[in-house]
Amino acid sequence: MKRPLSFALFGNVYQPRKSASVACLLACLEARGAEVLMDQHFHDYLSQDGSLPLNHVTTIPEGADFCADVAISMGGDGTFLEAARRVGDKEIPILGINMGRLGFLSDFTSQDIETVINQIYNGEIHTEKRSVLRVEYSQGTPAGHPYALNEVAVLKRDNSSMISIRVEIDGEYLTTYQADGLIINTPTGSTGYALSVGGPIMSPGSGALGLVPVAPHSLNVRPLMICDNQHVTLSVESRNHHFLVAIDGRSEACQEGIQLHICRAPYDIQVLRRSDGSFFHTLRSKLMWGNDLRSETSTAQNQTPE
Repeated sequence: MKRPLSFALFGNVYQPRKSASVACLLACLEARGAEVLMDQHFHDYLSQDGSLPLNHVTTIPEGADFCADVAISMGGDGTFLEAARRVGDKEIPILGINMGRLGFLSDFTSQDIETVINQIYNGEIHTEKRSVLRVEYSQGTPAGHPYALNEVAVLKRDNSSMISIRVEIDGEYLTTYQADGLIINTPTGSTGYALSVGGPIMSPGSGALGLVPVAPHSLNVRPLMICDNQHVTLSVESRNHHFLVAIDGRSEACQEGIQLHICRAPYDIQVLRRSDGSFFHTLRSKLMWGNDLRSETSTAQNQTPE
């Protein structure tokens, strides 16, 4: 007899409570006899009004080790990134259920819960590997998790003047950016912060990293793509002698003189995706890729009553 599958649940504790969706998920898992684990903060948040049956749920305190067959992220992209941080190198596939707005990393909605749980048990779901970045400092270590699924960003600390970022690729000097910052992103992160400042979109598995400057003080500076087996070294100079390092949005202040060494991590994050979907379908549906707003405006104008 096969052992029951185990699921680790992570959720957004800042949105309005989505207890109906969580109740649906718990009911589906209970019907399957699954073992359910839940992030302590998410458990405490859901327990506030006592409306959900959480007696048989095992909590996972922050920093505690855990083991599961599937991790489930219930929220937006920020919740997914947090789940990826907690999963780390455990090789636990992550199922993203979008409870927010865009949710680019989450392929499923609350309406898909029963269907996707059935697909997991029937082996009908697709697993996609996503590369991760590792950050090391020449002095000390990052205060938080030194791995990023999306990006590592070096940014000016306040409203002071721009910073100078010297970049070396595999020990060879590339250039010195005069800018508000520089983003080093994975293909997963290419649709996030990097996209908002003009970086290229990269498909998963493309084996690339992006170097995208933030507000560069030169018209001839453009985003650059390199192979993800190359090592990037950053040296930063700032007028106030400090700068920020943001690892998947978790930022800390660093002193001038500290070099950053960024490379691909020795593990990947496994993401559960629709078996009938694709990255390009997600671009079209969530980023409105290829939509011609001119024709939509023209149609709307033609339908306006006189």
